[in-house]
Amino acid sequence: MVPALPYWFVVVAGLVGALDATPPAKTRTRESVRNVAIIGAGAAGASAAYHLGQYARDEHLPINITIFEKMPRVGGRTLTVHPYNDSTSGALPVELGASIFVTANRIMHDAALLFNLTLVDPVPERRGDRTIIWDGESIVFETTNDGSSWWWEAVRMWWRYGMSPYRAVSLVKTVVNTFLKLYDPPFFPFRSLTQRAYELGLERVTGVTGAQFLADNKINDDFCRHILQPATRVNYASNLAHIHGLETMVSFATDGAVAVRGGNWQIFDKMLAASGATFYRNTTVEAINFKPEGPNSVARALKKYAISVAGGSQTVRTAFDDIIIATPWQYSNISAGRGIITHKIDEIPYKELHVSLFTSPYRLRTDMFGLPRGDTPPSNVYTTLKAGAVADPDNVVGDVGFFSLSTLRTVVNPATRQTEYLYKLFAPEEVAPALLDSFLDSDWKDKHGDEERVEQGTGGGGGAEPKKVTWYYQQMFHPYPVEHPRVTFQDPVVGNGVYYTSGIESFISTMETSALMGKNVARLLADDVAGNTGSGGAYVSPYHRGPTPVDQRQRQRQDFFQSMEDDLDDLMMMDEL
Repeated sequence: MVPALPYWFVVVAGLVGALDATPPAKTRTRESVRNVAIIGAGAAGASAAYHLGQYARDEHLPINITIFEKMPRVGGRTLTVHPYNDSTSGALPVELGASIFVTANRIMHDAALLFNLTLVDPVPERRGDRTIIWDGESIVFETTNDGSSWWWEAVRMWWRYGMSPYRAVSLVKTVVNTFLKLYDPPFFPFRSLTQRAYELGLERVTGVTGAQFLADNKINDDFCRHILQPATRVNYASNLAHIHGLETMVSFATDGAVAVRGGNWQIFDKMLAASGATFYRNTTVEAINFKPEGPNSVARALKKYAISVAGGSQTVRTAFDDIIIATPWQYSNISAGRGIITHKIDEIPYKELHVSLFTSPYRLRTDMFGLPRGDTPPSNVYTTLKAGAVADPDNVVGDVGFFSLSTLRTVVNPATRQTEYLYKLFAPEEVAPALLDSFLDSDWKDKHGDEERVEQGTGGGGGAEPKKVTWYYQQMFHPYPVEHPRVTFQDPVVGNGVYYTSGIESFISTMETSALMGKNVARLLADDVAGNTGSGGAYVSPYHRGPTPVDQRQRQRQDFFQSMEDDLDDLMMMDEL
C-alpha cells in the first residue's frame, strides 16, 4: 500500500442523521396515498428512497415511491469496470471513482453492515511500495513502506515541518467536530443549508480558500504544498488557492477507509431494493408539469405533478404529490413548468475529470520522476505545483499534466495468463495511449532479466516483447463542483413539494454527504406528510456496530503519527467522484 501521512484525519463526512425513536403511530382515517417521484438513483436518490421508505413504515405514513433513473445501473458516479473488459475471469472490478468511504460515514457504513456487504481495505498494503509527491521538476516528499517504525517517520515530519502537522491535526478536529453537529437535532433535519452553516459558524471556513484558512492557522507553506495540496488535487482536482476551507478539511478526513468488495454501488442498490419503491431503469425524465386536469390554482394547491419521460414525450400516468430531484439540475436537461420551481436552482460549474485505467507488465519509469535509472520505481505518484508557482484556475494541473498515478494491484491478463500491473490515472484532459506508454519502463526486462520478471509474476522467457499498455479504459466525469469559497448554499426545498439534493455538493461533495441530503429531504417530506414541525432527539442506529474484518486487522494507534504509512494511502485513494 502506499506509505502514508500521519493520522490527522478524524472522519468528516459521516454520522448517521439524527432522529429519535419515532412517536407512536397516529390514528388515521382512510387517506389517499402520497405519491413521491425520485429522479436519479445515485447516492442521494437511493438514500432518499430508502429512508423515506423506512419513515413511512415506522410511522405508518401512506407513501408510495417511484424512482426514475436514466442509466441502466444504480449508483450514479460510483462506477466499476472489469479489467480487460472481462467479467468472466473472477477478478474483482475496479472503481473508477468514489473508491472509498470511512467507518464513521454512518449512513454508508451502517448500510453496508445491515445489508451484509463485505468491507475490505481499499488499498492493500504492500511492503516496499514507494510513494512520491512530484512537482514536475523534483520529488518534494516521499515515503516507502519498508517497515520503519512510526516514531522514525514522526521525527522526519517534525524535523522538516515543525509544528505544522500538529496544528493540522487540531484544525481538522475542530472543524470536523463542528461539522458533525449538523447530523443531530436541533440541526437535523434542515430546510436551509445556509442557515445551518451560519448557526455552526462554518461560513467562516467555506468563505475562504484552503490556502488562506491554513495560513490563518499558522500551517507553513511547505507543509501545505508538499502534503496537503496533493490531497486536494487527487480528491477534488483543485489547488489550495481555489478550493474552500471546509472541502480542504474533508480531503484529509480519511482514517478508517474501507470499500465494498465488488463495488460501493452495491450499497445504493441494496437501499433501493429495501425501499419498497417502484424502480424504472433506462428512463429519462424530460419534463415536470402540473397535472393538466382542473384549473392551475387547484393543481398547485393539490401539488399534483405530471412527469414526462423520453420516448415520444410519454407522460407517466401516476400523478405525483412530491418530487425529489436527486441529480445535478444543470446536467439533467429536464424542463420544469412555470411555477414548479419557485426557488431558482443555481447553476454551478463542475470539474471535468478524465480517469484512465490501464494494465502493463512493466513498472513505472524512474527517470521520468527524477529518480536514477535502476532505482526502485514508485508505486504511486501524487502531484503538486512547483515552489513559487501561481495557481492558475484555467490550468489547475500545472506543468505536471496529471493529478495522480497509482498502482492499484496486480491482475492476470486473460489473453496471456501473465500477471500485470493495474494503474489508475487522474487528469484534466483525455490521455492518449502513447502518453500512458511514456510512464512505463520498457527497459525493465533488460535491466532485471527474465528471472526477476518471473519472480514478480509477469512472465518471462522467449517470444516477443509484450506491449507496454495491454489494456486501457477511459471515462470522463463531472464528479464534483468547482469548490469556490462561498457563504450561501442551495436550499433543499425548491418548490411546493419539490426537493433538491445536489445543493450540498458545493458545501461538501462526497458519497456520504449526498446520502445525508437524501436522508434529510426524506425526513422533511415525511414530517410534511405527518404534519410534524420538527424531529425528536438523537438518532439511535439500528445497525450492528461490532468489529468488521477490516477493523480487526487495524493495529492500535499510539498517537496520530503511528499511522503515518496507512493514512497517506487512504488520503490519496479517497478520490470522491
